Amino acid sequence: MNALADCSARRDVSLSLIAEAAIASFLSPDAEERKEAAITRRLDQIDRRVQRVERDVGIAVETLALFVRFWLNSTPALPESAQAEARAKGLQRYDAFVDALGRRLSKGPKLRQEIADEVPPAAPVGADDSPSR
Repeated sequence: MNALADCSARRDVSLSLIAEAAIASFLSPDAEERKEAAITRRLDQIDRRVQRVERDVGIAVETLALFVRFWLNSTPALPESAQAEARAKGLQRYDAFVDALGRRLSKGPKLRQEIADEVPPAAPVGADDSPSR
């Protein structure tokens, strides 16, 4: 009632006129259409964001799978005598990787921005540019 009285005083109209207009606006089909349009816009925004997340996750999974396949195909097993040194070097390389990743995430272009939305079909398996199996 206080808000209604304040609005009435500011506009210099009666309380009943403001209440009548507010009730008519609330009950009008236009109000429902506006609400539905707002909800539809919001759902469309959410849908686009979900699609981007799905795309980004797909890129990440494919990138990881490609790296693991390439790494497994190209890295020979180490003899026992070299494994301790390799572990130490691996820890150093991992720390450098985490630092580089942190720098890239904080300022660089994101991988998803570098990859086109429409990628041409892959070349047949066994093409020269694909990792060996």
